[in-house]
Amino acid sequence: MSSAFALIAARIFDGEIWHGDAALLVRDGLVERIVSAGNVPATLERVDIGDAMLAPGFVDLQVNGGGGVMLGERTDVAALETICRAQMPFGTTALLPTLITDTPDVTAAVIAAGAEATRRRIPGFLGLHLEGPHLSIARKGAHDPSLIRPMTELDLASLLAARQEMPVLLTTVAPESVTPQQVSALAQGGLVVSLGHSDAGYAAARAYADAGASMVTHLFNAMSQLGNREPGLAGAAIDLGALSAGLIADGIHVDPATIGIALRAKRGDGRIFLVTDAMATIGTELASFSLNGRTIHRRDGRLTLDDGTLAGADLDMISAVRYVHRVIGVELGEALRMASLYPAQAVGQAHRIGRLAPGALANVVALDGALEVRGVWIEGAKVA
Repeated sequence: MSSAFALIAARIFDGEIWHGDAALLVRDGLVERIVSAGNVPATLERVDIGDAMLAPGFVDLQVNGGGGVMLGERTDVAALETICRAQMPFGTTALLPTLITDTPDVTAAVIAAGAEATRRRIPGFLGLHLEGPHLSIARKGAHDPSLIRPMTELDLASLLAARQEMPVLLTTVAPESVTPQQVSALAQGGLVVSLGHSDAGYAAARAYADAGASMVTHLFNAMSQLGNREPGLAGAAIDLGALSAGLIADGIHVDPATIGIALRAKRGDGRIFLVTDAMATIGTELASFSLNGRTIHRRDGRLTLDDGTLAGADLDMISAVRYVHRVIGVELGEALRMASLYPAQAVGQAHRIGRLAPGALANVVALDGALEVRGVWIEGAKVA
């Protein structure tokens, strides 16, 4: 395909509004503009996708694995590329491979691989999400408690240095293991700080948001819950406008009624966005895999440790979009924003991904009426 072409569709969603019988003009990997199908310049190559719709490619800020690979079990650039490629058939065009709590050596190796992936411009690679090790043992979930520890000054310096090596570096921390001063330093150094795996109450969550935390990791999971006298971290995520929150919408991690309540109650500029928390199973027929030396079992849509503890999700992004649209009743455009624009905004990247606006990357997903993926483009190159 040439460096300039037009994608013609029955409908195009640009991240804000719908355009009927329209064409997306792409040049040199960027969105040029959207025009009516009848106004496509005659010199452009035309790609007509018929009755399908076009939307911004999905942005996933929490992807532990895919294609049979778990980040941490492997720490090389090829692993990051495999994880990114495994998500593409499901509409994800930008993602943060996510390392859960691990040793300092493994963390350093993954950061080095992330820096190299950035230099190589691996398609789909947006940066890294380091989920731990500075968490709360009380809310460890599937994280190995022997590896959870407080943040040291060396950890802080390493994170600040790593941020200079990639476009986005997101870290999930718990107030139990980091100080407000450390959170402020991280935020001022350009990291996105998310609160998670924590038993902290509402007041602590608000104090850490004031210090610079701007997100909450997998809302309602591995955190203090909303109660009548203590709103907890879950309540803070919903109530505080400064906090965005990721949501695993698979019908397993959060009850649909709870999702509906949260979406109706969330206020301020922070948004609830979709994450998959995907593991090595995505794109494979794997029945089990290894995590920190422990076996994770895949059964009936669930991924669990031997004791039944949920360990990530067997979920892809288009399935999450379908779930919030069909089961929760979220309007389609809003469901698409939850998978693209809102996560892009949460990590400060909405100027280049998450919308089909002039100058943005031409990251595009084509969907049919059943919300099945019919094509995926990253920077104008068809990848699925």
